[in-house]
Amino acid sequence: MNANSEPSFPAPAHWIDGKAVPFDGPVIEVVNPATEAVIATVPAGTAEDVDRAVAAATAAFPAWAATDPAERAAVVRRIAAGLQARSEEIATTISADMGAPISFARMGQARLPVMAAEATVSVVADFPWTEEIANSLVVREPIGVVGAITPWNFPLQQVITKVVPALLAGNTVVLKPSEVAPLAARILAEVTAEAGVPAGVFNVVHGTGPVVGEAIAGHPGIDMVSFTGSTRAGKRVSELASATVKKVALELGGKSANIILRDADLKAAVTRGLSSAWINSGQVCGAYTRMLVPAELHDEVVELLREEAASYTVGDPTEESTLLGPLASETQRARVASYIERGVADGATVVVGGPGRPEGLETGAYVRPTVFADVDPDSVIAREEIFGPVLVVIPYSDDDHAVQIANSTDYGLNGAVFGETGHAMAIAKRMRAGQIDVNGPQMNLLAPFGGYKQSGNGREMGRFGLEEFLETKAIQR
Repeated sequence: MNANSEPSFPAPAHWIDGKAVPFDGPVIEVVNPATEAVIATVPAGTAEDVDRAVAAATAAFPAWAATDPAERAAVVRRIAAGLQARSEEIATTISADMGAPISFARMGQARLPVMAAEATVSVVADFPWTEEIANSLVVREPIGVVGAITPWNFPLQQVITKVVPALLAGNTVVLKPSEVAPLAARILAEVTAEAGVPAGVFNVVHGTGPVVGEAIAGHPGIDMVSFTGSTRAGKRVSELASATVKKVALELGGKSANIILRDADLKAAVTRGLSSAWINSGQVCGAYTRMLVPAELHDEVVELLREEAASYTVGDPTEESTLLGPLASETQRARVASYIERGVADGATVVVGGPGRPEGLETGAYVRPTVFADVDPDSVIAREEIFGPVLVVIPYSDDDHAVQIANSTDYGLNGAVFGETGHAMAIAKRMRAGQIDVNGPQMNLLAPFGGYKQSGNGREMGRFGLEEFLETKAIQR
């Protein structure tokens, strides 16, 4: 398939009570950001659609909650197997609706959700569903109906990190996927039915945040909302949810610092740091978007970045050699482009990239992958989440200065340190963020992921992610 050959997708429909629900009202166009072609439509859902999905989830809850955890785990394993069987379809679908290069989509967009589901289900057998504390029996039980609202940057992975632990915990789910990249949700719905998820346990309502998202957040029949997206939208979800005092879990924005210490392997730190900043075209909440370097090593690091950046191919996401595709939408392209222009206006040094489109890519939501050097840590591009392939390099004087800069933003989702292990670990412990990587470790899908400060609350992944979807009851006797 090339950029001019679009895949075909099912007719627009919600998924409610175990089946596709035909929809003949207004629709939302799904646009391929590489070609600017409309490739599909999904329903522009309403509050009434949410009501129907909540009614189905409410009716299905008692039986699913009473199902043995081992059987729920078996169902989730079948979901993981079903997703794996359709992995190439998932990869091409997500590449088409949000622009991920196909080589990345196969692993980061299709395989990673399977791995995350398998990792989460592995904790069920040994999970302490009940425990004795003195004369009390402490029981962990499902919350009820969960509303899941997910973003467009990882349109299946972010669904799986909510839906899988929610189902394992015995909850039922109403999902609103992003209207920008909604198509993988239909594949997941079909897979859940084939895996034996009872009707009503998993439901999908398409639509916009201001309509369907807000209906979910404020719905009295929804017992918990799990949201991933911008900090601004997360605040709105919390505001609406407060009316019914429902539990809210938020995974929000980030501006992660990558501290490169004087005793680091500079080449390895720069290679890994740029990869994190630009992966998925920089549309990653935990990306290392601020590279903090000793002032005396600043120029050496900049030259290494210039060399490393030359290997990144920008272009057609259907080509196997492409490392960076378009951004997910024209709206996102314009937003990121404005930040690049702001960085230039504020006096940051452009190392690679800069304003304008990549050469030969006048069609599509493309920006030039950019590295800024000599960046003021108090500048806009150093403090606000850009969510595109933009890395800022900030010099520091000593360890205390580096930690102060790292902790100086409103965010605290992720971070990294490169250096001698003991030294790097000491710095990592001082950073105010929910997850810190030391010297480029492998991803651990059992480790908790979530933020400090305005990066959110609650945790995803593994045992910690499962616990988010449970109530705790103490029975004294």
